[in-house]
Amino acid sequence: LTYPWGSKADPERGEAVKVAEGVYWVRFSMPMSLDHINLWLLRDGDGWCIVDTCLNMSSAREQWETLFEDVMGGEPVTRVICTHLHPDHVGLAGWICERFDCELWMSRAEFLMCKNLVSDTGREAPEAALKFYRAAGFNQEQLEAYSERFGRFGMAVHPLPDAYHRMQAGETIRIDERYWQLVGGSGHSPEHIALYCPALKLLIAGDQILPRITPNVSVFPTEPNGDNLRSWLRSSAIIRDTLPDDVLVLPAHEAPFYGLHVRLTQIIEGHERDLDRLWEHLSEPRRAVDCFSPLFKREIDENSIQLAIGETLAHLNCLMGRRLVNRERDADGVDWYSQRKDIFEDEVWNP
Repeated sequence: LTYPWGSKADPERGEAVKVAEGVYWVRFSMPMSLDHINLWLLRDGDGWCIVDTCLNMSSAREQWETLFEDVMGGEPVTRVICTHLHPDHVGLAGWICERFDCELWMSRAEFLMCKNLVSDTGREAPEAALKFYRAAGFNQEQLEAYSERFGRFGMAVHPLPDAYHRMQAGETIRIDERYWQLVGGSGHSPEHIALYCPALKLLIAGDQILPRITPNVSVFPTEPNGDNLRSWLRSSAIIRDTLPDDVLVLPAHEAPFYGLHVRLTQIIEGHERDLDRLWEHLSEPRRAVDCFSPLFKREIDENSIQLAIGETLAHLNCLMGRRLVNRERDADGVDWYSQRKDIFEDEVWNP
């Protein structure tokens, strides 16, 4: 990969870096291990289109106020586009839409799922979720910690508008007299939308393509048998086969880069290697919580176990979808996974 601004470029907060005609890069800090997010300002006629918004927190709102005046010159925001539902992308979308009386643009699945997750705030963890994590091998202390954290998603998201403008993969939209193609992805979130401008040779990639890290691809209690990793691998391959290689990729995290096809190939092949290691690990029956070592180089602690178990289950479900692994539930409600011994090579479904 090559990085026009360097692989460790870190724009000053409140600064806007011009990456192409009418397209500006801004970076916001976040109080977590992934400590920043890249957001994008696009000229749009007499105003500005914003792509992604950061978490709902006072420091981010203060940074936006500075950008509104010093960079955007007090001109209006014409619309807010959110690539997907995660709080670092959608957290302040409702606040900006209220402030400028403008529309929120999202895909349908992302908008509705975000609304649903926000509504969990204040609820007790449902029994279906506790059953899900118990089946994965969580002990009682871990189940109680999950219950305490349940519903925190909505705390990082300002209330969304009650109406939105739907975006669909394959459509073309116009921003400041230029056409942008909407590029779909799935797996990291239900209906992620990236934006590709052929005239500028730019791809605003959201979390679909990151240069040095891979987004979390998880299974959640709401869809315990989902094969999100299969969706992720398929959408990554489609994007690689559809878009040209010479685009400048504008990711939500880390620095803009060239090398779209190489990076997507790395992501796909990396997951395939993980699946191979996990299958080897299942030469004897194991719970999901026993399967971290083939997938993660770091130690999984109590702060990261929920994300880790979601990603582990995504890989296990993918192996089951390929008919390479069996799952059996014991009398305590815990699932045990093991290699299938009764399968011939020509029976394996490998999409």
